Amino acid sequence: MNVIMKFGGTSVADAEAMNRVISIVRHQIAANPNARLPVVVVSAMSKVTDRLIETGRLAGIGDADGAARTMNDLLERHLGVARSLVGGDALAALTARLTEDFSAETAAVRKHAAKGEVTPRAHDALVAMGELASSRMVAAAFAAQGVPAVWVDARRVLVTDAEHTAAGPDMDATCVRARAELGARVAAGQVPITAGFIGATSSGVTTTLGRGGSDYSAAIFGACLDVDEIQIWTDVDGMLTADPRVVAEARLVPQLSFAEASELAYFGAKVLHPSTILPAVAKNIPVRILNSRRPEVAGTIITAEGRTGGPALTALACKRGVTVVDITSTRMLMAHGFLRRLFEVFERFKTSVDVVTTSEVSVSVTVDNPRRLDDVVSNLRNFAEVSREPDMAIICAVGENLRADPALFARAVTALANIPLRLVSQAASRRNITFVLRNADVPEAMNRLHAALF
Repeated sequence: MNVIMKFGGTSVADAEAMNRVISIVRHQIAANPNARLPVVVVSAMSKVTDRLIETGRLAGIGDADGAARTMNDLLERHLGVARSLVGGDALAALTARLTEDFSAETAAVRKHAAKGEVTPRAHDALVAMGELASSRMVAAAFAAQGVPAVWVDARRVLVTDAEHTAAGPDMDATCVRARAELGARVAAGQVPITAGFIGATSSGVTTTLGRGGSDYSAAIFGACLDVDEIQIWTDVDGMLTADPRVVAEARLVPQLSFAEASELAYFGAKVLHPSTILPAVAKNIPVRILNSRRPEVAGTIITAEGRTGGPALTALACKRGVTVVDITSTRMLMAHGFLRRLFEVFERFKTSVDVVTTSEVSVSVTVDNPRRLDDVVSNLRNFAEVSREPDMAIICAVGENLRADPALFARAVTALANIPLRLVSQAASRRNITFVLRNADVPEAMNRLHAALF
């Protein structure tokens, strides 16, 4: 079986975790002697991206010394792990490379701090450091343990547009590069080790796909190379019926459909990035979620058809930090074109909405990215009254078989009795039931729903 194996931040958090990755990949190769060698995609080490974002924040407020200290701390963390992975000439080469890369970016950060600004392009170059460093280290560790591995710069493979911090892939150009940079090395008997999350424009400027984009990178490469399975290795056993940090009784979902997984990922299931499914759907490639700490567990398999039979509901997902925006206008009554005008404002400021409800004279929407919300509200007020309510959350109950049980909607609403619900909707596909409520009510609501519906 030909596979892409993507390992998340917790799966490469330290030397011990990276050695587990090598063991897992060795087992994959031994268990499939007639298959092509796998391609390995890794995230930044756990919490590194957060620290790099903090570095950018410090630079943006002009704190050059604070930003430089954070960069030095990150370099020391990486060098400490490197010393536990490799030795001799390999360690000297890896140390020199990491030191050079971090020193160059630290100099750039000081320049940003002097200006008091970190542009989106500069932000991408900064946060890309995490994936570049971890992938170099993992490749060196593979080689030190006798696995024929080679580091491949993801920026030479993944071609994107110039929408910094949330770049979109050019699939045609990327597939040409993937076959040349990854496929050719596999054919030569090497295991390519590359970074997720990062790419570059056609002119070579570093970009990122946005948080969680390593999953997306793996799926893109998998689609380009026509693999049999895309494996997402993380720190949980697979997709669960709810977030185990909120619902203690959450249990494993062994199989679900692409459509269910997309809904769950979009509405907050942290195991999978929402975009991951798209390239897999296009090529009908199964996605398997596995636990790098418990590789013997079968995990969750995501396929086009999903489950046959079983419970009507698959899982609950939750997205916090949502803002509800209410748009009211008496001119809306019987007026065509109002909704077009309204949503053109959201489009102009590249702000997506999750849930939409309408009445005769008002529209309510939820927004999970408030970055341009002030601009959106200001423009909406040119033709309507607008109010917003922050600190809200979305809970989504998802199941391909929901349509088979008409009573399920009533059971879900009944389970949330006495919890104030801001918005309630059921999708036309009847694949999900969505509730918008206060952030503070999420734990109780999730536990009540899980108890009632599972």
